[in-house]
Amino acid sequence: MWRAEPELPVPVTAKLSRRFYEVLGDDVATELVEWFNQVDATYRADLRELNDLNFARFDAKLEQRLAEQDARMEKAFAALKSDLLRWMFAMWITLVGTMIALERLGP
Repeated sequence: MWRAEPELPVPVTAKLSRRFYEVLGDDVATELVEWFNQVDATYRADLRELNDLNFARFDAKLEQRLAEQDARMEKAFAALKSDLLRWMFAMWITLVGTMIALERLGP
């Protein structure tokens, strides 16, 4: 199954105003940014898992449809082979009959 290369987490680049840092403090602002990064990483992981599941379902359906198409093609080729053999047999019988008739009419 196809699998994308793992991505490195991309941190949220939120620029908070200086006033925000002054009111809440550097520790709280940093903690908030880290929380945003954790939420972002969780959503990315969930999205990646959902995409993998959807791709697996798509791949299974595609494989099933290709197998069905392959079965239909094999059935069609078997029917064609049967018809071809019948025509070849009829041609040989006609050819042999013609050759025998010409031999009897010959010199």
